[in-house]
Amino acid sequence: MAENNIDVSKMPFERAIEELESIVKRLEEGKVPLEESVTIYERGEALKARCEHLLRQAEARVEKITLDASGKPTGSEPLDVD
Repeated sequence: MAENNIDVSKMPFERAIEELESIVKRLEEGKVPLEESVTIYERGEALKARCEHLLRQAEARVEKITLDASGKPTGSEPLDVD
C-alpha cells in the first residue's frame, strides 16, 4: 500500500480521512491477512488521531459573530464549544 510511506502527521484532513475510510473498508471485507490487518489497523489509529487533532484545531478557529442590540455585527469572539 503506497499510502503507508506518507507521514500521517503531515497529512491534510481530507487525505487522512480518505485513507482511513479505505482501511476500514479493507478490514470490513475480511480478506486481509492477519499480520497486514494489524499493521493497517495501527495506521488507521494514527489516521484517526490525526483527523481528531485537525478537527480540534478547526473548532478552535471557529468564531461566533457578536451582535449589538439592533442586530448589527459588532465583532467576533471565540466559539464556546462546551
